[in-house]
Amino acid sequence: ERLTGMEETIDAASSNTEILSIPDPATLASVLTEGVKNTIGDSRVKVTYEPEYVPAVPPAMPDIPPEQLAGIIKATVKVEVLDGNIGYLKIQHIIGEEMAQKVGPLLLEYIWDKVHPTSAMILDFRSAVSGELSGIPYIVSYYTDPEPLIHIDSVYDRPSDITTELWSMPTLLGKRYGTSKPLVILTSKNTLGVAEDVAYCLKNLKRATIVGENTAGGTVKTNKIKVGDTDFYVTVPVAKSINPVTGKSWEVYGVAPDVEVDAEYSLDTAIAIIQLRAELPDLVQAAATLIADNYAFPSIGADLAEKLEAAVASGEYNVMSTKDTLKAKL
Repeated sequence: ERLTGMEETIDAASSNTEILSIPDPATLASVLTEGVKNTIGDSRVKVTYEPEYVPAVPPAMPDIPPEQLAGIIKATVKVEVLDGNIGYLKIQHIIGEEMAQKVGPLLLEYIWDKVHPTSAMILDFRSAVSGELSGIPYIVSYYTDPEPLIHIDSVYDRPSDITTELWSMPTLLGKRYGTSKPLVILTSKNTLGVAEDVAYCLKNLKRATIVGENTAGGTVKTNKIKVGDTDFYVTVPVAKSINPVTGKSWEVYGVAPDVEVDAEYSLDTAIAIIQLRAELPDLVQAAATLIADNYAFPSIGADLAEKLEAAVASGEYNVMSTKDTLKAKL
């Protein structure tokens, strides 16, 4: 349906004398881009004029010395342990399976072993704009249990007409972070592509709280296609992600945060949420004790107190983000 709209726009432009009279090819490309975007409602589609364009060939994985690999890792991932024993990882690029296998021991040494013992973790995706599809199961699996395996995502690739299912991994290098400790993901309007997929997966698995801005609404894969025998190219999404939990995609519209706040304030907000959740067991336990000891109907009070304590033990209150939501829940 959208492809039909794109074709109609290009056909209309080919007979529009005003458009055809534009002398500058780059300007013409911009006009065509706006026309296509307005027609199909997809800002990811772009028409460009590139007479010098040469299709890039993915390079083979070079044999990089370990010390150089360590330097690359340190430059692309920032790792800290914040006050309150909160792990913080700022990730700009999500590596794929091949790279993960090559640098796995270094990732453990320089990153994972530092944050694994923490009580809660923040993944900062605010500047994450690139990544490999095969890296999605790696990240998600560290925050889920080994069994049962979880269907994380399905990606349909139109050029090959193949749908690939992504599943959590039964074995990993190093220890899992598990499912009981709080996990918060920071997002911005610039968060793009594979990072959006990871955030959407963990959000809908009820494993992470998303804090920040609505993400860019990118795609997991684009192709740049030459328009006939010209120097014009159309960049278009050729694959789509369909989440098995929601049956929907984050593409075009982006990932909506659970707690919306300007990106620059999202780290402070995330820390406040984690601190609140650390206080919750004692707060709810205190409420349960007060009810059990003072409610006019002792048997009902004891039953309510037991339900509150069971809810805390099950992790039901781990999704609380503000004191107002806690008040409403209670």
